[in-house]
Amino acid sequence: MLKSIALALVLLTTGGGLRAQPVPASLDWSPCPDDKVGMQCADLEVPVDWADPAGRKITLKLGRLPATGPAEGVALVAYGGPGGPGVSLTQSMSGWWADLRKRMDVVTWDTRGYGAQFGGLSTGLPCLWTRVPLPEFPQDDADFGRLSDANRGQAEVCRQADPVLFAHMSSADHARDMEAIRKALGGAGLNYYGASYAGFYGQAYARLFPRQVRTMVLDGTWNHSPADWGRELEEMARSNERFLARFFDWCAANGCEDVPRAWRALVARADRRPVPAAKNVAYTGRDLQAFAIASARQGKAAWPGLAQAIRKARDGDAAAFVPARGARYPDQATGVTECADWPRPAGRKELDATVDRLRAAAPNAGAAATMATATLACVGWPVPVTNPPAPLPKTLPPLLGAGAWGESEAVARAIGQVPGSVTIVHDGPGHTLYGTNTCARAHINRYFTDKALPQKNTTC
Repeated sequence: MLKSIALALVLLTTGGGLRAQPVPASLDWSPCPDDKVGMQCADLEVPVDWADPAGRKITLKLGRLPATGPAEGVALVAYGGPGGPGVSLTQSMSGWWADLRKRMDVVTWDTRGYGAQFGGLSTGLPCLWTRVPLPEFPQDDADFGRLSDANRGQAEVCRQADPVLFAHMSSADHARDMEAIRKALGGAGLNYYGASYAGFYGQAYARLFPRQVRTMVLDGTWNHSPADWGRELEEMARSNERFLARFFDWCAANGCEDVPRAWRALVARADRRPVPAAKNVAYTGRDLQAFAIASARQGKAAWPGLAQAIRKARDGDAAAFVPARGARYPDQATGVTECADWPRPAGRKELDATVDRLRAAAPNAGAAATMATATLACVGWPVPVTNPPAPLPKTLPPLLGAGAWGESEAVARAIGQVPGSVTIVHDGPGHTLYGTNTCARAHINRYFTDKALPQKNTTC
């Protein structure tokens, strides 16, 4: 065992840079299973229900890449999913952290609930994790009731395996786990990197423990902290509209001028009568919008194929929209975390009003690929929304955001509430920046080590 007998060096929360301060270590570190990169692992017990700290415990598996120079602090990292195996992901991407490790330990964890089925080593939720097509919009109240019953039936299959853990899988529960990890690492101010869905853990942590934040990076995530959720939904739709607008502008200059003109007519026709795509597969207008948005956000490499797919669908064959791999319809996994994080419509009238607003805000993209469609699978869910969106405290230290098309705008809306915060923008396609964009990585590392933010409007 590599149990630390000496004192651990951890980060002071005061001052601009890093200063070493000895505090007793409280974790027993040993080599991780089948490790090839020098990662150490430790177990941390936390309450399954943070409102009952003396009750049942679950185990979190932590992983640490020790600093290669004098350790001046710790960066806690998570990759989203909405949950998953942080230990194995960090092992496989250890090269990402080489520069940061010159001055800091890098620590991660396998998130609660997402256990062996996802390659994780923390306590898992013994669940039949499935992917199902996103439901269609209900046409009347009876249809809405049937959707509610169907979703609840699917959720109960998972919930009955461990009702208490099922009810405590929100991003706020992950954030409370982060606070336990921070304390176990010595209690210094938190330095956090949250990518994709793990950005919502960070936003929840910032609301729950604002005084414990030293630095926080939200990379390639959405805004879970708006003052007005309805307006944020509209911003999601407008972001999708911009993806399609870039594609249509490209088409106008690259020989597919007919595609933008044909698009809305195709969507309207498919909503009335789905377009055949394969044996027993036909796509509605919303299906086509979801697939087109996903292709458009990939950039110029995907745009010629998207133009051809739209032309063929206009002529009655949507087969080119069928994904080469994966589900044949826009779909979603069992939403144990998502359904605890995001508002869901209480009834058909509320849903209809939301969809009408999104279609007005984004005539080409509609409500597709927004939380208005994703949360259809949460209607009737047996657990309430326990971690609803809410603004960030203005008392937080300046935060750093990063993102490519669409994501940078969403991150900026979230952290823009905190004075002095900055978002790094990549004017191109992609999802998260740290792992692939060396410019963004350098800025993020400098922020972690020295609390030095890049200039506003920094582009990488």
